[in-house]
Amino acid sequence: FQSQDERFAFIAEWYDPSASLFRRYELLYYPKDSSIEMYDVKNRRTFLRRTKYESLHVEDLYVGSKVTVFSRHLTIVDYGNLYTSRKLGSRKERTLALIKPDGMRKIGELLDIIINSGLTITKAKMMLLSRKEAADFYADHRAKPFYHELLQFIMSGPILAMELLGDDAVSKWRAIVGPANPTATESDTLDSISESFGHCGLRDAAHGPDSVASAAKELELFFPSSGGRGPVSSAKFTNCTCCIIKPHAVNEGLTGKIVKAILKEGFEISALQMFNLERPNVEEFYEIYKGVVPEYLEMVSELCSGPCIAMEIRQFDPSKVFRDFCGPSDPALARHLRPGTLRAVFGKDKIQNAVHCTDLPEDGLLEVRLARQTCSH
Repeated sequence: FQSQDERFAFIAEWYDPSASLFRRYELLYYPKDSSIEMYDVKNRRTFLRRTKYESLHVEDLYVGSKVTVFSRHLTIVDYGNLYTSRKLGSRKERTLALIKPDGMRKIGELLDIIINSGLTITKAKMMLLSRKEAADFYADHRAKPFYHELLQFIMSGPILAMELLGDDAVSKWRAIVGPANPTATESDTLDSISESFGHCGLRDAAHGPDSVASAAKELELFFPSSGGRGPVSSAKFTNCTCCIIKPHAVNEGLTGKIVKAILKEGFEISALQMFNLERPNVEEFYEIYKGVVPEYLEMVSELCSGPCIAMEIRQFDPSKVFRDFCGPSDPALARHLRPGTLRAVFGKDKIQNAVHCTDLPEDGLLEVRLARQTCSH
């Protein structure tokens, strides 16, 4: 009997660019047949009759997530009823994942480990810590003999801070990181990050908070809820070009593999940040393609359809050009002409071609700066 189907209810917001306002909907999701319906909250009327929509999954639906329904980019702002909140919200936790300076050369592999664990990366930023920020982070270790060594180490180069979301995220990530000094008797830590990527003692490649309270406190240091900026980006703005991993590739779990491929080719990723772009920002970013590329509107829709990852790429070998490594914008052509390029390996079609890269060498710095401004809005 259809009305007895299990259903989950959410409150979602959509920014209507023509009216310059946010519209609020009740979004109902039926896991049995992956169907959805939507109601306009203000006008109290049906906006979308129950329709099968297989590209939406129950894992995508949580407070703070961005989902696309028939080209509308919705942000889920609340659970629609107590049942949904209890069923889907109770075990969802947020935790901090920190890749330390010694783990940065292996960030592709480490991102893969996170993605394969089923945890969702909801925020990510490559940062440089000031002495005060490092001291705030290690406040609990102030009395320990290795305290100053800790500070020096965490300030010695860029780190990658991420917010992870998932069921029991705090203990799950902590188990993946493993203890800082695994002993021979701890056989269950053999596959941990500390064991596989760490070097001993303080150089253990990654960090995870040990409790929900610590996670909340540490996330606040790196991603302040007050709207503050947090630690400074590691962007260098010299000899650089811009690369953006598109939303479809992020959603397909390809981030780690793309990052690995870039580093293996000898390029440096000197800055990285995950962000969600609003349509007006994408239109500004893609302005040079307007009226030039027939797929312009579809390109805009793709780039604001979910989280994307912007990177500052630096190259030191003049014979290596990052744009060439991305390959032709059409993946079918790339597979034919340049089979080893990023778009040939990870792209699907001209719109979902895995990565955006700066087309003109002189625009590299401009795009890195524009992407950074857009992230901070």
